[in-house]
Amino acid sequence: MDKMSWIVLFSTGGALLAIAIGVIFPALAMGRAIAQALDALARQPEAEKSITRTLFIGLAMIESLAIYVLVVVLIVLFRNPLLELLLK
Repeated sequence: MDKMSWIVLFSTGGALLAIAIGVIFPALAMGRAIAQALDALARQPEAEKSITRTLFIGLAMIESLAIYVLVVVLIVLFRNPLLELLLK
């Protein structure tokens, strides 16, 4: 295998690992946030609007982390900067 094949292979493997890790941790954080919100709602049902609003804002922030990981992985896969170094 030539250098180009190795770089493509390693960048694809790294992208797979990055998307796996980058999705697992936000998913765990979202599950924990939802569990805590349900616990807070069970303790203080009168604060439902405030808790729900804060929960949705927090979930949006957590989900943005997974989207950032996806964007970086897609850049590495389709516009790999290391390939340009080999082509020179």
